[in-house]
Amino acid sequence: MKTKRRQPMRVWREKGIYLIPNLFTSGNLFCGVFAIIAVFNAEYVAAAIAIFLAAIFDVLDGKLAQITHTTSRFGGEYDSLADLVSFGVAPGMLAYSWALGSLGRLGWAAVFLYIACGALRLARYNVQATGVERHDFVGLPIPAAAGLVASLVLFDNHILHFGAEVRPTLILVVTYLLAFLMVSTFRYRSLKGLALKDRKPLGVLVGLLLVFLLMVVAPQVMLFAFFAGYAIWGMLEGPAVALFAHATGKPAPAPTPPSALSGDV
Repeated sequence: MKTKRRQPMRVWREKGIYLIPNLFTSGNLFCGVFAIIAVFNAEYVAAAIAIFLAAIFDVLDGKLAQITHTTSRFGGEYDSLADLVSFGVAPGMLAYSWALGSLGRLGWAAVFLYIACGALRLARYNVQATGVERHDFVGLPIPAAAGLVASLVLFDNHILHFGAEVRPTLILVVTYLLAFLMVSTFRYRSLKGLALKDRKPLGVLVGLLLVFLLMVVAPQVMLFAFFAGYAIWGMLEGPAVALFAHATGKPAPAPTPPSALSGDV
């Protein structure tokens, strides 16, 4: 009996873990913890930047795992736990301390709902079939939801300067909306489906250069516009496609079942 109990530990020692992707996942987690500490110190801009850095680490760990063929179940679970801290708890605390604290129970209830829906979003992704590469997400990915909160903080700090009368109500609505979108069945396109390595018209290159210049000149505006537009587009794309198909007389494409979709969480 003692030999059987020790066998899983021996198997664990023989298999080990892949260092490269998990180091970047640890970088993601570090940025999330740093963002939470920055919120405690009322350094909201620093917290927002840390959330964006966490998103960069989140993208890199997945890409490196694919390139080096070091994907593992352990890495996937660790990544989800780090995502919950960096894109669930950190932006939730940021929204509460920055705008929702004055609302009392209504404010912390919104934060709890945001974090809970983020956890549900991650759990739903973890149980989806991921054997085939696909290019759609079910519900708003949690990094995109966190990116909208962080970009709104930067946008307000540099340009909008919402007053104490407007900010709590606006952020309350945004927080509830993001919580709903994360657990919804709206389909969101993945940037993986852009196929940038294929030949494109010259206008595509010019458009990308224009976006890059705008990002350099006004990053706060562009980040907010990107994340807000992405969140809204997922809600409108399905009805817009159905309306266009009805107007042209062409059948609308059948929606992919939620259980058959996968992608970044």
